[in-house]
Amino acid sequence: MGLDLDRIEGLCFDVDGTLSDTDDVWVSRFTNLLAPVNFLSPRGNHQRLARWLIMASESPGNVLYETLDRLNLDDKITFLYHRMIKSNLGCKPRLFWMVKGVFEMLATLYSQFPMAIVSARDEMTTNLFLDQFNITQLFKSVVTSQSCRYTKPFPDPVIKAATDMGLHPQQCLMIGDTTVDIRAGKAASAQTVGVLCGFGTERELRRAGADLILESTAQLKDILGEKRRG
Repeated sequence: MGLDLDRIEGLCFDVDGTLSDTDDVWVSRFTNLLAPVNFLSPRGNHQRLARWLIMASESPGNVLYETLDRLNLDDKITFLYHRMIKSNLGCKPRLFWMVKGVFEMLATLYSQFPMAIVSARDEMTTNLFLDQFNITQLFKSVVTSQSCRYTKPFPDPVIKAATDMGLHPQQCLMIGDTTVDIRAGKAASAQTVGVLCGFGTERELRRAGADLILESTAQLKDILGEKRRG
């Protein structure tokens, strides 16, 4: 399996675990929470246990989110989430981490491809991430969980992003760290890249049909540079 570089005219990026280093953020939080329960980690390696718990919850979480979407309950969950976010706006500001090398990768590919965000995040927190790193202007389209009737793993968000970029979905590359991203891209007839800097495992991403798997999203800078050099 591999990419057909000649087909790629536009890029669609997931956020969590793909651009944003959400994986390590949650590991850090869980590690602190696990400190009082030392018996769960005989060697006191709370960070390793926290990472295992987060990775183990990824697939059930995706199933739950897809089920809520099918039942049209995702809007209600998003509303409650917004209430929680707004209630904390006056408290400590929320800070995101970016995957190492991603900022440079985006700056390079911006001059070569139209790019879009295709996230299962809500609009508010997606914009908070983009604004923190001042990268909103790099994307021709920002598609969130609220942009389409159905979100990932349905193809709707990828199709919308392609349309906003003036492309057909077949001309796009969907980049993400979970099976949800790969399934959405495949359902839209886009090519897909799975990255291992987030929540998904190589085995899961391969089973979902990823055309290429990379250790980090930042590696796209070199992979896609070959297309332009060619």
